[in-house]
Amino acid sequence: MEPQNKPTTVQVADLVDRRVQPRFKLEVDISIHSHTCGLLKGHTVDISESGISVMLTTEVPLGELVELTFTVPFGLVQVYAMVRQRNAFRYGLQFVHSETASVIIRQTCRHLAIEQTIERF
Repeated sequence: MEPQNKPTTVQVADLVDRRVQPRFKLEVDISIHSHTCGLLKGHTVDISESGISVMLTTEVPLGELVELTFTVPFGLVQVYAMVRQRNAFRYGLQFVHSETASVIIRQTCRHLAIEQTIERF
């Protein structure tokens, strides 16, 4: 392998999924308050302790800070998030943590991990 090819190989390896926390399927209604788009309604796809994936029909700018409101098995979650990525109608939102929301999200992820593992067997 030629030396000039090594950085390319490392860059490709870096593009592989960098997530630290696993995702768990979660399909609930979500309200998103956007400064540029107003109040949006959508549906979640999955959740991790660091973020959530949602389906929206309105385009939200990448980098915008939004306020999320949704309900999980352990209660109501109200948390800010940064719009990090978009693929068609699916958005990746990274939580800007508040301690109260973090506790509920962590409990939900642990519950979903057990529940979804059991479903596989």
